[in-house]
Amino acid sequence: MDVDQRACRDALDKALSDSGLSQNAFAVALGTSASRLSTYRSGKVSPSATLFLRALRIAQALRGARRSGWMTAPRTAETVAAAVARGQEMHAFKLVLQGRDHLRALLTSRPNLAAAWAAAPRSTGDRRWDALLAVLAAHEFEALGLATPAWTDRPALPQPWILDSPRLTEDEIRERTPAWLAARNIYVNPRDLVTL
Repeated sequence: MDVDQRACRDALDKALSDSGLSQNAFAVALGTSASRLSTYRSGKVSPSATLFLRALRIAQALRGARRSGWMTAPRTAETVAAAVARGQEMHAFKLVLQGRDHLRALLTSRPNLAAAWAAAPRSTGDRRWDALLAVLAAHEFEALGLATPAWTDRPALPQPWILDSPRLTEDEIRERTPAWLAARNIYVNPRDLVTL
């Protein structure tokens, strides 16, 4: 292994450590497989310059976000998955909104950490929650005229998902849902998206 290969390997090892994620989760965050990341980290294969720079940028942002207490896409998905597994759908919804709120604040006050949300999250185990997290994140980036992370580009759900709302019928929820959510076949009362 030559000097450059060793430097690349060491930088990827540091990026993995800085990310605070497991190797599998970091591979997902980068949009590659764990086995492929392993070959890069062993020095057997050199990553593309694009993937190498993405790894450094995302790891640095994840580290900064974690140290400052910001939610990230991987962390939000992890907490939502745990709530869904316990059957706590209302709590899962609150966690998705909390993640969205952190993203909104991060994009305006700490844009240097926006790459923490470019990190693709692992699945929550439920495509509905994956889709909701993706569309909410995409909407925050779009609202500021920023490019949306690749992981947020998801197809509409195959079946409509209507989130219950006090005192509203399903038809009323459908009528009030913003177009950007309805386009993903997700129906939510807009007032339920408002947080303090």
